[in-house]
Amino acid sequence: MSGTITVKGVGTAKTKPDYVEVTLNLNGKNMDYVAAVNEANEKIEKLQNAIIAVGYAKDDLKTLNFSANTNYSYDRGKQEFKGYICAYHLKLGFDFTAEALAKTLTAIANSGADAEFSVGFSVKEPDKVAEELLISATENARKKAEVLCKASGKTLGELVSVDYNWGEIQMFSQSNYALAAAPRMMKAEAAIPDFTPDDISSNDTVTFVWEIK
Repeated sequence: MSGTITVKGVGTAKTKPDYVEVTLNLNGKNMDYVAAVNEANEKIEKLQNAIIAVGYAKDDLKTLNFSANTNYSYDRGKQEFKGYICAYHLKLGFDFTAEALAKTLTAIANSGADAEFSVGFSVKEPDKVAEELLISATENARKKAEVLCKASGKTLGELVSVDYNWGEIQMFSQSNYALAAAPRMMKAEAAIPDFTPDDISSNDTVTFVWEIK
């Protein structure tokens, strides 16, 4: 009499970060809406000029989000209109080297755009890592199934089904890189620390069903 065995395979991978994503936030504030937008756009132009000067293209600076909102203050229940805030959320991605990171952050900090920024380390080709995880999960599941069959005096048969959740796998290093964006703290590339981010630990799971004999 034959039956089935269901096994969850776990795939793991450790990858050295080879890509950097710098996310930036800047805004324009003014009592006049058009003036607020213009202020924010002027800061964008300063950022673009700064990154162009160190070798990037203007379009390398991507806009992730733009918002324009009214600004109010509240005092003892009284609401007072304070104008408009136009905010940009931007991203600049590039191949990771310590030199490229230092050059880029120095340019951003000294651009005059007064941008707040954060740094994340990831992989340039996540699909390759995802493929490695699936192969690892498959090998892990089959090994478990074979061990279980051997221990129970059974033989592993044909593969019946595969269940996989195609969710997004996060591939960012847990290393934290935080710097104040004030130009006075970053007048030269020497002000940027030599930084080696930790490896990225990724995992994925796949469920397999085999016949057993």
